[in-house]
Amino acid sequence: MHTRYVMRIVVFALVGMAIVGCLVVYGRLFGAPQGGAPLELFIVARDASYGDTVERLLAHGFIRSRWALDVALGSRGVPVITSGGYSISPSFDAWDMADVFSSGPTLVWVIIPEGLRKEETADILSRELAWDKKARDAWVATYTSTKQEYIEGVYFPDTYLIPKNEQPEEVALRLQRRFEEIFAEYAKEARAQNIKWDTVIKIASLIQREAAGSEDMPLIAGVLWNRLAKGMKLDIDATVQYARGHTGSGWWAPITPQDKSIDSPYNTYRYKGLPPHPIASPGRAAIEAVLHSAETDCVYYLHDALKRIHCAVTYEEHKKNIEKYL
Repeated sequence: MHTRYVMRIVVFALVGMAIVGCLVVYGRLFGAPQGGAPLELFIVARDASYGDTVERLLAHGFIRSRWALDVALGSRGVPVITSGGYSISPSFDAWDMADVFSSGPTLVWVIIPEGLRKEETADILSRELAWDKKARDAWVATYTSTKQEYIEGVYFPDTYLIPKNEQPEEVALRLQRRFEEIFAEYAKEARAQNIKWDTVIKIASLIQREAAGSEDMPLIAGVLWNRLAKGMKLDIDATVQYARGHTGSGWWAPITPQDKSIDSPYNTYRYKGLPPHPIASPGRAAIEAVLHSAETDCVYYLHDALKRIHCAVTYEEHKKNIEKYL
């Protein structure tokens, strides 16, 4: 009887030690690295792999074990960590961390390409930030029209990390502030050349829509400056596209001969000078082209089928280029 009693004690002790050991191992793998730690913003880059992200979590002390996070995420049916921003803390255990990542980021990456009119920008923001039609339309009609000079062209093309719950009017201000930050680099040069800032952006928006690539932009800028200096109409297709608006083929479908007769102050085939506002939001290269245009005598240009630009000084030369390249 004494022997059995001792054996029972030994077995219970071993079981208890095993349980304690399992709890220790579990804590070291799945437990929170640091109790009582505050929330921090953790950014997952757009091109970050799952492995890179987990290594960063380990390196910054957010998790104890990659394997434990794999298990926790696997139990949530989440094979990857979506890029974006997350509020996490070293006080989270692996299961808490899996809950956060499986819920998706609270800040999302939004890419605004160069040369978009604000309706196109609104479509991207609506998709990425889950706006409804009412919010999207308000962004176009109200939040981007609070300043007369900010109606178009100042929603800078860039990559943004935006909170999902940021209000549309705040998003408009975010993009405007980014424009102001970027244009501050060019403001001194614009003043030195006695060019108003909105003139720079108007011309840059035309160049952005007309150029086949950044290498064309200084030459197109030189041509446009020449036309303005000679009092010629600018004859820019992109301004007609802007005036025409959306078609079944999008905002920037090729124009027709009939389109050139549209009665709009944006139609530079009918009216001399620059349009009332920019027609799109230009990028850096287009802005720089306005301020550092190529010296040229050309007042005409076209692109061939390979997107190579050809300019001409006279209309007769331009007609020959049309026959040769188009």
